[in-house]
Amino acid sequence: MANLNVLSDRYAAYAINDIFSERGRILCERDLWIAVMKSQRELGLNIPSEVIEQCEAAKGDIDLEFIERREKETRHDVKARIEAFIIAAGTEEHIHRGMTSRDLTDNVEQMQVKRASEIVFGKYVSILRHMVDKADEYKDIILVARTHHQAAQPTLLGRRFSMWAEELIILLGEFRSFVDNYPLRGIKGPVGTQFDMLTLLGSMEKVETLEQRVAHHLGFSITLDSPGQIYPRSLDFSLLSKLASLGAPCGNFAISMRLMSGYELVTEGFKEGQVGSSAMPHKMNTRSSERMCGFSTLLKMYSDGASRISGDQWEEGDVSESVVRRVILPDPFYASDGLCETTLTVLNEMGVYPLVISAEVDRYLPFLATTELLTMATTRGIGRERSHAVIKKHSVAEALSMREQGRPPSLARALAEDPEFRQVGITEKMINVVLQDKEHFIGSARRQIASIESRARELFINEYTEAARYEPEPIK
Repeated sequence: MANLNVLSDRYAAYAINDIFSERGRILCERDLWIAVMKSQRELGLNIPSEVIEQCEAAKGDIDLEFIERREKETRHDVKARIEAFIIAAGTEEHIHRGMTSRDLTDNVEQMQVKRASEIVFGKYVSILRHMVDKADEYKDIILVARTHHQAAQPTLLGRRFSMWAEELIILLGEFRSFVDNYPLRGIKGPVGTQFDMLTLLGSMEKVETLEQRVAHHLGFSITLDSPGQIYPRSLDFSLLSKLASLGAPCGNFAISMRLMSGYELVTEGFKEGQVGSSAMPHKMNTRSSERMCGFSTLLKMYSDGASRISGDQWEEGDVSESVVRRVILPDPFYASDGLCETTLTVLNEMGVYPLVISAEVDRYLPFLATTELLTMATTRGIGRERSHAVIKKHSVAEALSMREQGRPPSLARALAEDPEFRQVGITEKMINVVLQDKEHFIGSARRQIASIESRARELFINEYTEAARYEPEPIK
């Protein structure tokens, strides 16, 4: 018994699954065959109108068991599906005339890619909208910013969201351009020269007209002029690289959620009846954020897989990459969809603990202010490196005492009592005045939040309003 694709079954929503389902793909193939026949008839080929009508009527009559059986016998998937469609329509054999297998499979796969890309793009626009909403909601919560996971300087919780949102703005722009300029292989025949369709229709003008109509029917504005049997697999690599890049800000958000949750600063949400651990009843794990990290990792793996088949075909083409592409074409969209659905769920269900956040700021504030104290010392005449050494000596000593003895830090007093600071007139009161005004430590954080929100709304949220309103389906 065959096993289900876990990404498709467990994580992807209906729309993406429908595009890449076996039935969905066969419907697309039949739709393409019908579109080609219609164009061929209009361009003078003798195809009775009733043949096209019968094919249209039978388009949804798909016998998957017959197709599977015939594929085993013929060892050719397209041949099996041609036979199945002819039998279902009960008509003369006019489909696939002048075409090779790749005229069918490559064009249909590219159509699936384009349609799935539009869905994924829309969901990331929704994520961007949720991100800037969170940036605005949390723009007044002062937070300990960390670099190398060490307390660094104060920031705003909202600014963390604007950081991820800005990255997403850049990546969405690149992805939009890629999708808009994504070229279709077109009806090019076995080696790309269009010889068979030219022989069938009789003129290059008719061949070009047919190709333009097919491209328009599939939703493409650009068609490759001179591909081989297949479209360049570097396009697959470009696509998957961009899907992996789009997942990066969500993965970064997920890691930060896991870290902040560990300090009890935030929660990703914990629903009634949810279980964090089968052994430790008290645990409220960030399982959704961990899942997001997994999706982000998968997307990088798929991108690496696509790099292996990029430029790896012999002469005008071969099928050496077909096994790889059966995985790396649908699965990255399942993973992207799962990542989007989970990210949106966390953004909707997360919460913050302002009292814990504020207590952490108070605990670290004397250390977070050391860059300003460094400036204070240098303006008073102490050399920059000497000032750094004095502040470092007392900061490390106070941090160790705080950790080892459990007492509050008294860095202001220690610095004020240092002979070099005392000599230039820096007092404990002066240092405490600096520490009392938490707000001034955040620099231009609020302006940055407002700037990112404005750009996000101008470039994407207001442009793609329906996509921006999207809300996730319930996740498992």
